[in-house]
Formats: sequence, structure tokens, C-alpha cells
Amino acid sequence: MDVGVIYKGFVGDTARTVAVGGCGVLAQRLMDVTERALHEGIAAAVPGNRVTDISRAVQNYVEGTGSASCGNLSGTGWPFDARRAAGAQFVDPKSNQKLRPGMTLAIEPMVNAGQAAVKILKDGWTVVTQDGSLSAHFEHTVLITESEPEILTWPEKMPSSLKVS
Repeated sequence: MDVGVIYKGFVGDTARTVAVGGCGVLAQRLMDVTERALHEGIAAAVPGNRVTDISRAVQNYVEGTGSASCGNLSGTGWPFDARRAAGAQFVDPKSNQKLRPGMTLAIEPMVNAGQAAVKILKDGWTVVTQDGSLSAHFEHTVLITESEPEILTWPEKMPSSLKVS
């Protein structure tokens, strides 16, 4: 589920992969890895760091589990550009902007159980893995503050053991 909202000048984007009707161990592990990767990236979203520090945190965690980030997708902070919707998930030296308080960005790991390569289907929107493996996606819109990142799309009443510490 990927939801983007524009409301009174605020742009928010959040995503979560869910198993409908249950899932196997591999799928659950993939979702757990992807959600943890999101929070590793959020923890790196502090002033003075760079976008590549977020990407590196995500990529190092994901690759350390034997999974693969969707490396041929790239992204930006706001304003939202639907054609470049994946943000901060792999190290791209061209996206090395220094993080400053007041900046917002979407951090959204997309992780594959198999190879990193993906393809876009004929509808121009649907992304699938080239090898047919499972993929998961989690995302939050994050505000860079003077100290720790603020998750702008965090549902207060949703229980999670993966909050940024």
C-alpha cells in the first residue's frame, strides 16, 4: 500500500507491505528486513549527514541480510515526482546533498528477495522484479530537525517494535 497526500501545502508519502491472508516465512522475513531497513535509513537522517548516508545505511543493512535493494530506482525529496518516487535506498553519488533542518524527504526502501533488477510494465507504473522474486516496500516522509528525524507519516496508534531510538 503506497499513499501520497497533498493537503494545504503538506506533501506526505508513506507505504507499507502487508500480507493478505497470511504468508510464508520468506515473505515475512523480506517484509521484516525492508521495514528495519527503513528505520536504519531514518536513523541516519540527521543534520550534517548527506542523502548518501541514508542510502548507505539502508543498503548496508539490506545487503547484510542477503537481500537486494532495487538499485535501478532513484528518488528525490519534495516536490513529489511520481516518475522518481523511490527515495534513499541505494548509494548514488549524484544524490549527495547535505541534510539541513527543515528539509523533508521520503525514505523508502524497496527490497527484493532475489536480484536487484526490476522492470516497469506497459502501464508505465507497475514495477516488478525481473527474476520474478518477491519484493517489499516500506516508506515514511521524514522531516530533518535540529536533532533527531521526525517521521511525519507515523500513525500514532499503529503498534510497531521498530521505532527510531
